[in-house]
Amino acid sequence: MMPSKTILTDDFGRKHNYLRISLLEKCNLRCTYCMPADGIALSPKASLMTADEIFDLAQIFVENGVDKIRLTGGEPLLRKDFPEIVSKLSTLNTSLSITTNGILIDRHIDVLKQSNIKKINLSLDTLVASKFNSITLRNQFEKVIDNMHLLLNNDFRVKVNVVLIKGFNDNEIIDFIKLTQFLPISIRFIEFMPFAGNEWDRSKMVSQNEVLSKIEESFTLDKIQKLEDEKNFTARTYKIKDFQGDFGIISSITNPFCDGCNRIRLTANGKIKNCLFSHSETDLLTPFRNGESITNLISESIKNKKKIRSGMVSISEMDDPKLHFDNRSMIAIGG
Repeated sequence: MMPSKTILTDDFGRKHNYLRISLLEKCNLRCTYCMPADGIALSPKASLMTADEIFDLAQIFVENGVDKIRLTGGEPLLRKDFPEIVSKLSTLNTSLSITTNGILIDRHIDVLKQSNIKKINLSLDTLVASKFNSITLRNQFEKVIDNMHLLLNNDFRVKVNVVLIKGFNDNEIIDFIKLTQFLPISIRFIEFMPFAGNEWDRSKMVSQNEVLSKIEESFTLDKIQKLEDEKNFTARTYKIKDFQGDFGIISSITNPFCDGCNRIRLTANGKIKNCLFSHSETDLLTPFRNGESITNLISESIKNKKKIRSGMVSISEMDDPKLHFDNRSMIAIGG
């Protein structure tokens, strides 16, 4: 008899073993592509998952096949109970990682070590201090750079996430790649994506082909090496010959990787999103607090996952704001 599909396998055969948990909706930066200019309406504190609830819900996912958990936000390190959360989650049999803007890393580096968190994704969209201030509306550039080096000096595996926006930082693509010459870091160039309040339009997007064209203008083809992509990859990866680090391109718009998607998202108020672009969510926290089983809800959410970008198959559909205006802002999703 063939074994039955797990609750984390969708109708297209994709097995979802990667859970991204948002710890809160607040951030100490105000990046324009992530947070609307007027801010967002925050969920009431009572509706956010507690440290115990985060662990209990994560454990249910792990029991059903999740073996990789990433903590996101807002800015996850802003949670006062962050040490408690990671301490609890570190007891699960999973790979545990975090995405952060890096500002508070120095305060938590011992906790990260104790919890065996070795993979850090650091959000950094420019290497120019004045531009950093203009897009984040905060003067924390030097702090982020110092903490990036602190992580590297303590043998953390660091990926730097760079959201590319035409006319803002697309002229820094080569500067970011040159960082990999002497630093063992991975740069991830991310196509600008549409979310509520970030005023997305295609003219602001820097495509995968445009990124590669700029790189080919600066490095000879024999120097640009294509690396083998990870299983369930999001980034198509490359490196410059003899450089220590590497770089990749996350092309959710122009060249999506939905066929191998293994990711599910749990928002800070305990709702499951089966796709980053989906505006539909399933509340897990309320029934969990009522003592009800949530496995059927998880299964239904995974079963309802669309094949490509929550049903937006073409770029022309992405151009229609009606198809993504009622999705959450990125800060309230967790990336």
